[in-house]
Amino acid sequence: MVPHLITALTGPIHELEQRILDSTPAIERWFRLEWMEHTPPFYCAVDVRNAGFKLAPVDTNLFPDGWNNLTPEMLPLAVQAAMAAIEKICPEARNLLVVLENDTLSSFYLANILQLKRIFHQAGLNVRFGSLDAAIKTPTQLKLNTGEAITLEPLVRTDRRLGLKDFDPCTILLNNDLAAGIPGMLEDVNEQYLLPPLHASSSVRSKATHLKAYEEVAKRFGKLIGVDSWLINPMFVHCGKVNMALTKDFENLKVQADGLLVKIRRKYKEYGIHEKPFVLLKCDSGSGEGTGGMGILTVRDVKDLDVWAANNINNKGDKKQTSHRVMDIIIQEGVQTNERVNAAVAEPVVYMMDRYVVGGFYRIHADRGMDENLNAPGASYVPLALAESGKLPQPGEIPGASSPNRFYMYGVIARLAMLAASYELEATDPDAEIYD
Repeated sequence: MVPHLITALTGPIHELEQRILDSTPAIERWFRLEWMEHTPPFYCAVDVRNAGFKLAPVDTNLFPDGWNNLTPEMLPLAVQAAMAAIEKICPEARNLLVVLENDTLSSFYLANILQLKRIFHQAGLNVRFGSLDAAIKTPTQLKLNTGEAITLEPLVRTDRRLGLKDFDPCTILLNNDLAAGIPGMLEDVNEQYLLPPLHASSSVRSKATHLKAYEEVAKRFGKLIGVDSWLINPMFVHCGKVNMALTKDFENLKVQADGLLVKIRRKYKEYGIHEKPFVLLKCDSGSGEGTGGMGILTVRDVKDLDVWAANNINNKGDKKQTSHRVMDIIIQEGVQTNERVNAAVAEPVVYMMDRYVVGGFYRIHADRGMDENLNAPGASYVPLALAESGKLPQPGEIPGASSPNRFYMYGVIARLAMLAASYELEATDPDAEIYD
């Protein structure tokens, strides 16, 4: 059984869904024209939050794992998208090298890699796996509890190419976000396609740059279908570097957080929303989740920051905490989730390859609230409603009455985030040509 969405939608989000369904031809033409001008990331996953009065992406991952959570019914979509992506990049490609995360002993991650291999094998590629881990010196077989196995091999670098022993790939796919930094072995690979590009890696990527690009995309999309872009866009403030040990920096952080909360309250009042607004503090760097290694912080009132400071940054005897006092912080409007699966709080995660939505799943967390981060230890995953993958959204149906309608809407929002990632990567490309 695929779980059905049980949120009773009311207010602007109900109207927003109807507007999206009514505008489908215009929306699809708009995306088609955008992809003529911009190159989508090779693959990505987008966390979506449905608050009942607002629907928005809250995280865009350019190095997604979790492909093992896609159901068998979704795989044909993924294979077709992989074919399109490879054909566009390197039509004559035979060999694909996938560079894995160093922490490859997790059965969950290995299942994810095996699923990627199935997808690309069906797309007509020989797939092998390489590791940046210096401890991998010879081919090493890693077994899953299903009895299946993958072979992990040490990377071999020549002057201009990267591969494995007796394996020269046309394309190299990174399933490693390089959060610890970009290794020299991956630099100056000029004769092969390296996907995603190195400037997408978590060690150099800025969340603020992505959110600014998404803000631009949301405004243009809102104008296209005639809705307030706030309904699909979380507001944010980039605070820059904040030294938590300095009173003036910490007080300024509180002022920024309070200012954003005030803006959200105004929007809530405009739309007759009676929920309590909240914001999230995150580290702007893409290297890891959260703020200074202490997780994503939910702030409902600026007094919450005083409590957090007392518990985390005022212990001067703790050298580890001292190292986290200077942080590049963004404050992002929180979007609660009204989704439930088996009574647990849930959020949909939409998976895409090239410009195509290929599937997704629910991330659920029984111990978290509707205004908390669900991407945390204890989370579990349930396939998203794609049981009728061939069914298109039907004009005239009551919004929210069918899971395909809801999934189409989620796919539109996820594609907006993917388009923003495209803008982001173009803006940060170190090799982009600059014209006067």
